[in-house]
Amino acid sequence: KTQELRGPRQFAAVKNPITDITFGVCRSVRIIGMFRHSVRQQSLCRITSCGIRSIISAPALAPCARWSHLRVINFHWRTFASPAMQVQEAEEVAPITRLRNIGISAHIDSGKTTLTERILFYTGRIDTIHEVKGKDGVGAKMDSMELEREKGITIQSAATFAKWGDHQINIIDTPGHVDFTIEVERALRVLDGAILVLCGVSGVQSQSITVDRQMKRYNVPRLAFINKLDRMGANPWKVVDQLRQKLRLHAAAVQVPVGLEGGHEGVVDLIQQRAVLFGGQNGDEIRFEAIPKELETLVQQKRRELIEAVAEVDESIAEKFLVDEVPTPAELQAAIRRAAVSLSFVPVFMGSAFKNKGVQCLLDGVVDYLPNPLEVENYALNRDKGEEKTLVYVDPTKPFVGLAFKLEEGRYGQLTYMRIYQGRIRRGDFIINMANQKKIKVPRLVKMHSNEMEDIEEAEAGEIVAMFGVECSSGDTFTDGQVNYSMTSMFVPEPVMSLAVAPKEKAMQTNFSKALNRFMKEDPTFRVHFDSESKQTIISGMGELHLEIYLERMKREYKVETVSGKPEVNFRETVTDRGTFNYTHKKQSGGAGQFARVMGYVEPIDPSESKDKFEFRNVIVGNAIPPNFALACEKGFKDAADKGPLTGHPVEGVRVVLNDGATHVVDSSEMAFRIACQYAFRQGFENARPVILEPIMSVEIQAPIEFQGAVVGGINKRRGMIMSTETKEDTITIQAEVALNSMFGYSTELRSSTQGKGEYSMEYKAHQPVTRDIQAQLVEEFKKKRQAE
Repeated sequence: KTQELRGPRQFAAVKNPITDITFGVCRSVRIIGMFRHSVRQQSLCRITSCGIRSIISAPALAPCARWSHLRVINFHWRTFASPAMQVQEAEEVAPITRLRNIGISAHIDSGKTTLTERILFYTGRIDTIHEVKGKDGVGAKMDSMELEREKGITIQSAATFAKWGDHQINIIDTPGHVDFTIEVERALRVLDGAILVLCGVSGVQSQSITVDRQMKRYNVPRLAFINKLDRMGANPWKVVDQLRQKLRLHAAAVQVPVGLEGGHEGVVDLIQQRAVLFGGQNGDEIRFEAIPKELETLVQQKRRELIEAVAEVDESIAEKFLVDEVPTPAELQAAIRRAAVSLSFVPVFMGSAFKNKGVQCLLDGVVDYLPNPLEVENYALNRDKGEEKTLVYVDPTKPFVGLAFKLEEGRYGQLTYMRIYQGRIRRGDFIINMANQKKIKVPRLVKMHSNEMEDIEEAEAGEIVAMFGVECSSGDTFTDGQVNYSMTSMFVPEPVMSLAVAPKEKAMQTNFSKALNRFMKEDPTFRVHFDSESKQTIISGMGELHLEIYLERMKREYKVETVSGKPEVNFRETVTDRGTFNYTHKKQSGGAGQFARVMGYVEPIDPSESKDKFEFRNVIVGNAIPPNFALACEKGFKDAADKGPLTGHPVEGVRVVLNDGATHVVDSSEMAFRIACQYAFRQGFENARPVILEPIMSVEIQAPIEFQGAVVGGINKRRGMIMSTETKEDTITIQAEVALNSMFGYSTELRSSTQGKGEYSMEYKAHQPVTRDIQAQLVEEFKKKRQAE
């Protein structure tokens, strides 16, 4: 009997008696060494009884008179192979068609890191499974930061690589919390495929929608994995419906769970039409059995749904479907791959990572349905041709092109993560940073396994590697100088919250500055500026947790204790009508004076016409204001828009039109016009019915149904608008929109009102106008602040 295998952990599941051997009788290390070598060479594709005989040489079997002396028991790969032995050396790179670059993304607490831990275990990268907040205190492999293990959440994306059969998989585990969304953004920018993890109980949640939007932004093919089917209330079919309705994905299940909640044992493969059951302490004993009778009707129904869904996006299956011809498993699998790679279909897998169910089948899905680098088109901007979009080829013989997508401060200097899009890179090569044209040498090239490194000599197109000692910024493009390319940049969301910080002692100022500079380089959403009026250092980020984590890291990594003020919301100002201005700046104090006159109007920008935050137009006919002063006028208007008249926050969505003016032969100057435009902007702004905009958050709250009244009352008290409610058994899920300024301290209130059983998540939605009473209050507070200064 021969069993198809893809990974070392699946080898343990083969029920061939000749492979179920114990080395208690044969203690010779030669057996282990030769077995390890032979398995690696065969890529673990086919193991037969004859293969086992050929692996173990006769001298090694000297202690045993015959094969029958070997006692038959369950065979476990990790029993005699150390993690180092199980991992193929980094130099042995799989051919490009057998390479997968994937990310694992989801809403917070959906089980991403737990799933990654199982993937590493089943592929032989780690020897023991550790939980995210396990009792052993070790923590998951991918949560290498001390803060991550303490809080039980992923803060930074972490990279690793593994082998599944003869395929190499580069994996990036990303955070689920909305405050660290940039980690997901830049990971998806460089990946070829992704796994969208969903909770089998909660289904599609707020951050699931955000992650899906990010995947669509970068055209990333994906698989969906419905996790936690062992939990009470798990309903995978509700989640599949939500994928179709909420995310607008053309999705269908390729598996049916065998049992739910406490009775979850495995899955039924709808393509091969067989049950896959997982046993053993770590789920590494796999049994293939006939479909249970009680599931036969459901399996036939779901298989027909799968074929119908694939037929809608694949012509070959559609032709068979129309004539009632059943496609073979190979035809169906090939069609699913074509549809998934072309972004027209999402196969849905099922299981429970925590209970070690379904992960090996998901790995098969990654290999079968997600694209290799050759199947993904990536474009660069050719600077020699006016930034024309140019296809980059996954070809090691072409000129080198790489993108630095993530930075970390390591023990040996800056660690730069890079995706190689074209060509190859070797240790010691000279490459050019296209942002500043600096030529740099690559001193060290590594592949990452969480916080561990494996040195490599070279890497080719399609690989994700890291470099040491290369100074650059996140998003910089590198080439070997033969081409003048720049890779398209990633989307960076604007910060929504600010905080004034200062070191407790003056002696800490140097380390304080170092920490801020490092964090800014690592994280594009973390901003720092010095307020010249208040003389304070202001840090801005994506939320309370985001800023709190950086202050904690500053304390631990740089030994800097900080004093922080109350978090401030990043309000914005805009206008709702056209407001004219006619301002003359005149100053005479002996000698050359200052004179400038500007006329025009301020008006709102229609979002459907332009997405610019500020626009300046000079429509003066003639020479009322000479061209050399026009640039000074634009600078003056921009200076005024940086600090709005109402609250000092930036002005957005405003167009300034300059249509007339006057000059003086002697007294007019660039400075005079710059000052005149600053005052003119304030005049026009006041005449244009200005409003203050505040960030509105999409909030999702889950709590036991008996606390519904308390939760709804708390949202109403905070000026929130409830968008929808959904009741499932004894749990209620509330979707609401609430102003960020009203959300401070909500976590404490929710815990106290639900006896610690409620939880919530939120993400930024948009800036919207505040009510009149709040606007008057904010303006009054700003006036008092200015007077006090």
